[in-house]
Amino acid sequence: MNNTSEQYDDVIKHCKNTFLKKTIDYGTSWRVYRTISVADQIYIKAKRIKNIQDNNTQKIGDNIKSEFEGIINYCIIGLIQIDINNDAPEQLSAALVTELYSAKALLAKDLMQNKNHDYGEAWREMSQQSFVDLSLAKILRIKQILANEGNTLISEGIDANFFDILNYAVFALILIGEDKH
Repeated sequence: MNNTSEQYDDVIKHCKNTFLKKTIDYGTSWRVYRTISVADQIYIKAKRIKNIQDNNTQKIGDNIKSEFEGIINYCIIGLIQIDINNDAPEQLSAALVTELYSAKALLAKDLMQNKNHDYGEAWREMSQQSFVDLSLAKILRIKQILANEGNTLISEGIDANFFDILNYAVFALILIGEDKH
């Protein structure tokens, strides 16, 4: 029997640890990113994963696992940036970053648990390729919402798309950890 909650926490713990170490190294230089820049960073990572999957080869060291981890952390950045006023300082304390990261990760986990209740963990039967394709589609949705100046008629907003992409990446990493590619 799968322990999705524990697996989810393990993935997030690892990603958060990397994120906080990079915060020590670089500060919160990501604060200068606009939403489109965050979406583009996620797009680049997802597109690279797709290219590796399609070509069965790669020429630089970062593997698919590390790219999914990067997607998670960029989604967290996007979610934090949506909530922080542009007048807030570019440099945030490590304690505040830890708090903000944890809050967004918890919201993502709550969403995952609610969807798992309704969908019955259907994601466990999905391919890694589908997680990438779904993420790329969500990024295109974000870009369209931005082109519409943030307005939607019936659709979810940018934050919902970041949450979904984050959860797709967590699912991919859980399955990679189970050696199910």
